[in-house]
Order: sequence, then C-alpha cells, then structure tokens
Amino acid sequence: MASDSPQAFDGKAFVRTLTTSPGVYRYFDAQGELLYVGKAGNLRKRVGSYFLKPRLEPRIAAMIAQIARCEITVTRTEGEALLLESQLIKSLKPRYNIMLRDDKSYPYIYLSSGEDYPRLAFHRGAKNLPGRYFGPYPSTFAVRESLGLMQKLFKVRQCEDSYFRNRSRPCLLYQIGRCSAPCVGLISKEDYARDVRHAEMFLEGRSSAVIDELAAAMEQASAKLDFERAARLRDQVAALRQLQAQHHVQGASADMDVIACRIESGLACVSVLFFRDGISLGTRDFFPRLPLDAEPADVLAQFVAQYYLDRPVPRELILGEELPERTMLAEMLAQQSGHAVELKSSVRGERARFLQMAERNAQASLTQRLASRQTLGTRFEDLRKLLQLPEPPRRIECFDISHTRGELTVASCVVFGPEGPEKSHYRRFNIAGITPGDDYAAMHQALTRRFRKVADGEGAKPDVLLIDGGGGQVAQALEVLKELGVAGIHVVGVAKGPARRAGEETLILVDQGREIHPGPASPALHLVAAVRDESHRFAISGHRKRREKARERSVLEDVPGVGARRRSALLKTFGGLAGVEAAGVEELMRVKGIDRGLAERIYAALHG
Repeated sequence: MASDSPQAFDGKAFVRTLTTSPGVYRYFDAQGELLYVGKAGNLRKRVGSYFLKPRLEPRIAAMIAQIARCEITVTRTEGEALLLESQLIKSLKPRYNIMLRDDKSYPYIYLSSGEDYPRLAFHRGAKNLPGRYFGPYPSTFAVRESLGLMQKLFKVRQCEDSYFRNRSRPCLLYQIGRCSAPCVGLISKEDYARDVRHAEMFLEGRSSAVIDELAAAMEQASAKLDFERAARLRDQVAALRQLQAQHHVQGASADMDVIACRIESGLACVSVLFFRDGISLGTRDFFPRLPLDAEPADVLAQFVAQYYLDRPVPRELILGEELPERTMLAEMLAQQSGHAVELKSSVRGERARFLQMAERNAQASLTQRLASRQTLGTRFEDLRKLLQLPEPPRRIECFDISHTRGELTVASCVVFGPEGPEKSHYRRFNIAGITPGDDYAAMHQALTRRFRKVADGEGAKPDVLLIDGGGGQVAQALEVLKELGVAGIHVVGVAKGPARRAGEETLILVDQGREIHPGPASPALHLVAAVRDESHRFAISGHRKRREKARERSVLEDVPGVGARRRSALLKTFGGLAGVEAAGVEELMRVKGIDRGLAERIYAALHG
C-alpha cells in the first residue's frame, strides 16, 4: 500500500487506510530517497503516532516535514516485522535510522575438506570453499593466536596447497615441533585424521572432551609399554590443561557476549566482549550512525538486531541497558539461531564485572574517537582556508603509484572523510599495457578507470583530489578530468621537499598557477601528509601482494607439456626450482615422463 503524492503527504488520511496488523513501514521524501524504516505490532496505531500527536521531538518533526510517500509491508507476527526491519535497515541504509556501520567482514578459521591431509587457515570473505568455518572472531589477532595454538597442540598443517604438494623434505615448522610433516609422509593418514578431529573438537569448544580422549589414549599406550607415545600424549594433555587454566575466565558462561553503549556529543560507541567456551576472545568497538535524540537502549536494540542478523548468536547476551522489546528480540534471535537466547541487563557478581569492563571500554573508545574527530575537524577547516574553498571538503581522495623497476605496477586510491579513513571505499588498480616505469601513464590509466564511473553518473565525486607527485602527475589528473568532462574537483599535487623531510612538502595547484608551502606546523599539511602516507602504504602493500603472487607461480607452468604431475616430479627429483634450473637436458630426461624434446623446452624456458 502506498501514497504517491510527492508534494503534500496527508498523513492523517493515510493512517485511516491502514490495517491493525503487524508490519513494517517506510517513509520516502519527494526525490524517492528512503528516510526511515520502522516496525509495528499495530501499523495503524504506530504510524498514526507520527501524524496525530500535537508535539513531536525535533528529530521526528524534521523527518515528518520531508515525507512525501509511505509504504507498508504486512507481516504475520511482530517478530517477523522486527526481522524484516533489521534486514531493510542493513541493506537500504535509511537516513534517520540507527545503523551499524561494519563494512569489514569478520575473520574465520577455515578447515579444508576432501583431502587426505586437510589444512587450517585464516579466512576472510565469502565462505565458498568446501570445508568448515569456525568463528567469526572479533579480530585478526584472535584468529592468528588461535592458529598458533593449533600448531603447538595438534600440529595440523597451515601451509598453502601449492607449497604442500611441492615439498621434498620437511620444512622448518616440523623441525621446531609445529607440524607433523604430512607433506613427506612422516605421519599416517589415520593419525593425521585423529589430530584434525581433535583440532575440530577444540575449535568447537570441547577442549575437556579432547583432554579426556588423550588421557585415555595415554593410559592405553602406557599399558602396551609404548612409553614414548605415552610421554608425547602426556605432554599434549599438560599443554591443553595449562591453556585452559591460562585462558579460562572465571564466571564466564560457555558462550556469552557482553555489550555496553555510551553516547556523547552526537556520537555512540558500542563495545562488545566476546566469550566462547568460557574463554575470552577479546573486544571490538563499533560506532553506529546515530540520529539525533537517540538513547543507549535504542542503540543497543538496533545493534543486537542488525549485528546478529547474519552471525552466530551466543546463548547469553549481557546488555548495559534494559531493552523495551527484550522478549520479542530474544524470540527472533532464538528462531534465527535454532537455540534459546537469553538477554539480561540486571546481573550480579562476575557478569556485573564484565559489564563494567565493557562500559569502561565503550567510554574510553568514545573519548578517543571524539578527540580524534575534533583534531580532524580542525585539520579539515585549516585545509579549507589553505585551498580557499567555500566549505571544508567532505571527501578527499589520494592516488599513488608503486612498482619495482617498472614491474607489476599498482595504483592506489584511498578516501578520507571528516571522520577519518573510509576503508570500504579504498581501491587498487593493476596497471597494464604501459611502458614499464612510466609513472605518468600509470597515473593516467588509474585516474581514467576511477573517474570514468563518475562521468557515467556512478560513484561519489571527491571535493579534493590529492596526487602524490609533482607538476607532471598533476597535469595527468587535469587532463583525465578534462577528457571525461568531470568538473568541480580541486586537484592538488603533493611534492616532497628538497631534503625529503616531513613537513617541507609543497602543495601544487597547477590550475591556479601557484604553489603552497604550509610548513611543519600546519594542521592542513598534517592532514594531507596522513592521507598521502596512507595512499603510499596501500599502494606498496598491493604491489607486494601482486609481486608475491607472481613469484609463487612457477616458470614451469608456462612450459607446454608440463602439467601438475610432471612439475611435481621435477621439483621432488631436484629438490626445488633451483635444482631444476641447475640440471642439464640429460638429467631432466631421467625424470619419468620427460623425453628429450620436453627436456629441451624446459631447459630453454629456464635459461631464456
């Protein structure tokens, strides 16, 4: 059901047409932009509260004045309405809703399947590989720490498949007792499968069951007088018990999240403490987008509904505020997760201590973010004055080029806003089809690929475009913008000083025919340098990844007639690529499946 009058929306008349069923309502402005998504147990009563009350809060009144259309979706229950509301807020990002901003995907531990010797690995992104995913973990540090423990306790391999398949002797991890060397057959498939199963049980939170199994196996080995194996199992049990003692948190339930919220100066921070199997996995802070006049309870309710929409839900959530719709939210989470979920706010003992810890974390992070925002605000205002702009820029982009002697060139684009780096908008461009080492051509190609979308009406346009380089690079930027017909962007080159010392940079404005030397005390230059350095870091890291990927690719892959099996045989026979390179044609012919013609092609490919 909808009202389509774009100029004067008669809310009172619209309310009279509504049903009393539960559902979701959406408000739009005259341009069709979504203003707000809400849910209701009684649509007529809830929507009517916006148009029939004589006085409204400033935030609500400002929104009501913009409404040109309202759409509703009827649901069977209020719980369904809550779930649909959370999904719509997360996908459509309405202007006046509290919205969790969490662009970065969470890290997982991945256990491969369908192999004789599965591997454990760090994983982030789409879960489209066959196998099991454990998590999500609150941070990459938590995943790396857990993977380190897996190496010590169960010695399951973590190397890439390409590295694993081409080993001819054990690596350093075997020598220091962190891997059982399945790559060269130093452990049987049955024993390795047992280690993998124990690792799975540990990651599932069943560490006590693992200890019981290992203790029983130790007793059996001892009874059979296999004292060497019994000693290894004894050490493994001792390590597991020590780990439990070190990481177990007294008073923490098996699976529990503790969530607190603090609001100050129009900014909110939600801090979450994660506990799994009675072990603390660390904390993570979130800064949801906040409309005016929001209360901590409102923020926590929206956070819980949106955050756990597509993530595993623990059995217990400890909240810093009493939620008005706690029962309905718990029912929705239980339906989503397939198990009972408790939401508690009045807690005592250790849980109260955890909640105080979360509240302190939220306040400390909020104070730090406010101080950073004030500093950024000062820098953005100083940049406005320095560049003589009518208002502070809302979006700054910076481009940089990275390569090694012209090889595998990568261009980076980083984005900064008034609240700092906007990493979800960062982009890298693999440069191809240019003369190696031609930075001007690389910059021209990257800028063309970036701003062609802007010319086509896609993507946001920056207010200020920073180019890491001198007049030549800036000229490339101006030429690209002119070719594409993109106007209204202030292009600034950032050139290093004579001695390449920080604070002596020169800002080049070619289109204005002037150069600026702000000096090391300039807040604007601090901002420009921070953006430039981030662009430089992002370009270098992209180039290194591309270079490492290229080096991982064997030269043998480009030789016709050398498939995976022959390549593996060559590497095993000669102990690696260096050994293959040192071999002559006659030696290469001794490898099974390689005749003289193929040996000569291999030798020619390696000695070019």
